[in-house]
Amino acid sequence: MKETLRRGENATVTKRNSSEVDEYIARCPKEAQGDLAKIRAAIRAAAPGAIERTDYFQMPGYSNPGVDYYDGMFAWFSFKKPYVRLHVPPSVIQEHRNELAGYVTTKAIVSFPKGKPVPITLVKKLVKASLKAMKDKGINRIKT
Repeated sequence: MKETLRRGENATVTKRNSSEVDEYIARCPKEAQGDLAKIRAAIRAAAPGAIERTDYFQMPGYSNPGVDYYDGMFAWFSFKKPYVRLHVPPSVIQEHRNELAGYVTTKAIVSFPKGKPVPITLVKKLVKASLKAMKDKGINRIKT
């Protein structure tokens, strides 16, 4: 079932399987749950209209109907001890590598250590860049 929610000033997110996201967060250690909720809120604020789902990689993820690539998916979040993590396309990690210099990164994951504040402004910036990159990738894929 889908429903549209309003959060903050003009932010909206379309819910699908949101209770599964709540369950995912609840299964994580108590000390990580607050940071996971903050990342979730940042993604929702940065990507109004995104569909929240857990059917892709069995972790909380977000898709957008305007993304015609990768089943519309553009961002995920997860917990892997001792980090809360944001998953975005590799191009976003590369594009923001200077800003990410103080964090553990892989090809497509930024890891934020537990016990330190999650950089919400950076998370929002990465999510917006991810959504743009995935929309652009779909457009470029169609043109080729």
